[in-house]
Amino acid sequence: MSLTDMDVHLDPSSLVTQMAQEVRAGLSTRPLTLPPKYFYDAHGSDLFDQITRLEEYYPTRTERSILEERVAEIAEVTGAETLVELGSGTSEKTRLLLSTLREAGTLTRFVPFDVDPAILTLASEQVAAEFPGLVVQPVVGDFERHLGKLPRGPRRLLAFLGSTIGNLDPDQRAVLLRDVRGTLGEGDFFLLGTDLVKSPERLVAAYDDALGVTAAFNKNVLTVLDRELDADFDLDTFQHVAVWNEADEWIEMRLRSTEAQRVHVRGLEIEVELARGEEIRTEISAKFRREGVTAELAGAGLELTHWWTDPAGDFALSLSRPT
Repeated sequence: MSLTDMDVHLDPSSLVTQMAQEVRAGLSTRPLTLPPKYFYDAHGSDLFDQITRLEEYYPTRTERSILEERVAEIAEVTGAETLVELGSGTSEKTRLLLSTLREAGTLTRFVPFDVDPAILTLASEQVAAEFPGLVVQPVVGDFERHLGKLPRGPRRLLAFLGSTIGNLDPDQRAVLLRDVRGTLGEGDFFLLGTDLVKSPERLVAAYDDALGVTAAFNKNVLTVLDRELDADFDLDTFQHVAVWNEADEWIEMRLRSTEAQRVHVRGLEIEVELARGEEIRTEISAKFRREGVTAELAGAGLELTHWWTDPAGDFALSLSRPT
């Protein structure tokens, strides 16, 4: 097993400080917002895993189908010696890339990058055991802050899958893509997964499933705040809402207060007054078009070289390189 020591750029105290700053900012202005990253404690991660298997939620299985069909081509084009995965989580889909790149005889190192050291440790141990001789070099960090800390090396493939980039607004995406460009060298490639614009009915259904799993996932952010910031959000007084924002072409997940209430966040020493029907936006999930992805990549100094979709055109994988 070739597992290196974990490279940590995000310690627990800085995570607590960051949560306090972001939650205070989101609950101090109207409209109220909360960052989606705080869905993902152990329970939230389990709920999201359930979501990816729901009939209504097409992105995960569709992206995987594209990877399965195109992974050999990706390996041939990139000839990657190092695979870096942003927001790696369990690295489940990435095993397709790892296996094919290993078969191609080029891959020698895998760098999983995530904010959660526990999940990162488990996934790294599993990958190292599954691929003997592959150097696995886990890095703990936030992809909005620490891309410059990624290990360098020849012919890297930087993968950002799951359309996670859609959780960022256009300004945040521009910063992220510039940071991606800044860490890429000659011969490196960037593999990006993006969910595409489609009928609002299908999109809303994907974020408001009939079994209520997404509703439980959405409300879990309040459980996290109750525990981590000593808040007193009552989950029974909030309703999960998913709406399609036509102007911005993104889904918004919100929590609607079903009554007038006052919430105390004792860890921040603030109180939040909510009117009946007032909403807290907890996530955006932007949907993309090819011309928009091409333009955003170009704006960051990246040239789109390959574009792959499923037959229905629901999801896309794009490959780009520094210009």
